[in-house]
Amino acid sequence: MASRAGDAFPWDEAMAAGFGLLRLTPDAFWRLSPREFAQAIRPFVRDGRDAPSRAALDRLLQRFPDAR
Repeated sequence: MASRAGDAFPWDEAMAAGFGLLRLTPDAFWRLSPREFAQAIRPFVRDGRDAPSRAALDRLLQRFPDAR
């Protein structure tokens, strides 16, 4: 949900995550601070930090080669 400077806030995506994913009531959603909302959706948002390194990926590929 990152936005660049000058972009409008992605309200549709935020509300979809709040109401659909987190199952918040409208009152609970609108009472959250931006920091609280970010922490609530954090487990569901991939930011790439948990991706394996190239070396780790190579080790996995050697250990579990694709069967052809």
